[in-house]
Amino acid sequence: MAVKLRLKRMGAKKRPFYRIVAADSRSKRDGKVIEEIGYYNPIVEPAEVKIDEQLAQKWLSTGAIPTDTVRTLFKKQGILKNFHESKMTKGE
Repeated sequence: MAVKLRLKRMGAKKRPFYRIVAADSRSKRDGKVIEEIGYYNPIVEPAEVKIDEQLAQKWLSTGAIPTDTVRTLFKKQGILKNFHESKMTKGE
């Protein structure tokens, strides 16, 4: 089963709100999810992002692939940098 870290759209029409979730890559965008990792609210200024870093690290270490948007959010939060640093220290 290929797991992707992606956005699940919530909220009303013209007022999007997204949850960052781990889901099977074959499931629908707003379908069944395995686990919720955080949320992203692009409506407020500045955009509000809340990600559980430990859950994100866990899913990245098990091989989950983030979508382009989720990868960008992880970079802004510093999660990808921490993940790569932890991989480098484990190898030593």
